[in-house]
Amino acid sequence: MDAQFWNMKWQKNQIGFHLPAVNPLLVKYFPVLELKEGARVFVPLCGKTLDIHWLLQRGMNVVGVELSQIAVEQLFSELGLTPQITDVAPSMQCFQAKNLTIFVGDIFALSRTLVGSVQAIYDRAALVALPPAMRATYAEHLMDISGTAEQLLVTLEYDQSCMAGPPFSVTQQDIQRYYGAEYAISCLENTSVTGGLKGGVPATENVWFLKPE
Repeated sequence: MDAQFWNMKWQKNQIGFHLPAVNPLLVKYFPVLELKEGARVFVPLCGKTLDIHWLLQRGMNVVGVELSQIAVEQLFSELGLTPQITDVAPSMQCFQAKNLTIFVGDIFALSRTLVGSVQAIYDRAALVALPPAMRATYAEHLMDISGTAEQLLVTLEYDQSCMAGPPFSVTQQDIQRYYGAEYAISCLENTSVTGGLKGGVPATENVWFLKPE
């Protein structure tokens, strides 16, 4: 993972990937997970997404990981929370407040012991942020640190030759290759991205439910 690239994006406030509202696909499909109040939801490469605000409002206990300390500081500030900050591993800090735990550092340095028990994963921005060469490793690591928790996964699919990414195009075949051995994979929705991606590249946004087999 190119930490320098993402840290520079946050330092320069080049965060067009940060949605100014809660993702409507999370609102629409979160019930599929059938989580009880207090369930722990893991959000990889979370930035300062407003989706975390929404999950907390629904009584979830949110665990995330993010490279940029700037993003995490802004997340807690926007939530009106003062985090307790601890060093938990080399080059890894933990920001924690009521029902919210965010690890600041490289997700590949995160262990299952640190993450603890989670009931679900919400991945809107992680898989699509990673180039193809890193995705299989990421998927394996994600399953390891989460105990192969069920996933609500949002991806994009488009002609990769039209745009370099990120976000990168992820096909159904890709998801089957990364997760098919451990999960039953269901496509809940695929819809055209209004106006396309950067420069109007036609794209489809797909929502997947990954249920452990």
